[in-house]
Amino acid sequence: MAASSPEAAQQQIDEIEALSSIYGEDWCVVDEDEKIYCIKIGDCLDQPKWTLCLQVILPPGYPTSEPPVYQLNAPWLRGQDYTELANSLEEIYIQNLGESILYLWVEKIREVLVEKAQSSNSEPDIKKTTEEVDEDCGNDFLLDYQPVQEDPVEILNYITSESQEVDEELPMIHHGTPLTDRRSTFQAHLAPVVTPRQVKRVLEKLYENKKIASATHNIYAYRIYCEDKHTFLQDCEDDGETAAGGRLLHLMQILNVQNVLVVVSRWYGGILLGPDRFKHINNCARNILVEYNYVHSVEESSKPAGKNKKIRKDNKKRTEH
Repeated sequence: MAASSPEAAQQQIDEIEALSSIYGEDWCVVDEDEKIYCIKIGDCLDQPKWTLCLQVILPPGYPTSEPPVYQLNAPWLRGQDYTELANSLEEIYIQNLGESILYLWVEKIREVLVEKAQSSNSEPDIKKTTEEVDEDCGNDFLLDYQPVQEDPVEILNYITSESQEVDEELPMIHHGTPLTDRRSTFQAHLAPVVTPRQVKRVLEKLYENKKIASATHNIYAYRIYCEDKHTFLQDCEDDGETAAGGRLLHLMQILNVQNVLVVVSRWYGGILLGPDRFKHINNCARNILVEYNYVHSVEESSKPAGKNKKIRKDNKKRTEH
């Protein structure tokens, strides 16, 4: 990986500020420290039919000497559609070596979505997808159910209720080092999981702890790889901290971890932290994943694949005081 230069660092800052201004709420900071961002793109502003989430990691050498690491997420994006779009982004990068290209990428993706929306009888093929079972970048479920319970444990009841199997063994639960900022405390918890039932059992066990149960928010996300179907089962929960679960799941996808549940507890201390709370949540999560050898570093988990670096294509399932 190329070393960062003052020029590259300033160009990154300028580009991020511009993109944040241009795209507003559609622009999401997943992890500021690791330069991980996501933008939701649609074929139109009001009730888009075709949407896609572009996730990027900006390495130290971008844009002067390194390309962004990227991931394309959409339930309909696979096969030839994915290949053609990836090739288009590759071509834009090559044609603009050394320059900031994220805006060009976003608008190219939007152009593709508009073309699909204008095509006759063209609808997103969501139900036929065999990719990951999860949420899109927004709040709409791709599955046919919408959990209404507020208790995070209850969200998994639908998944596990149809199976009357004997409860599986409770996985080992690990606890990370607490982090405190302006009287708010954050702590991550991690457990290896291979079934939704195990996720439910771990959450129930955690909530038996009075301190954890009393947390203002218990944000969680999990990713389970299904060997037989070659797909991922994954989901997340904000527990009242709007968008925190989705950002945590974004981080876990980009780190490409699997068969693991991460819960981050936050005890609110009475002082608003603003965007820093998301940074603390993801930092706690990343630290515990590193500590228990699910990932060594962001850089190592996103090695180059071809001329331009890509992360595996994952189609995602799915207030502060």
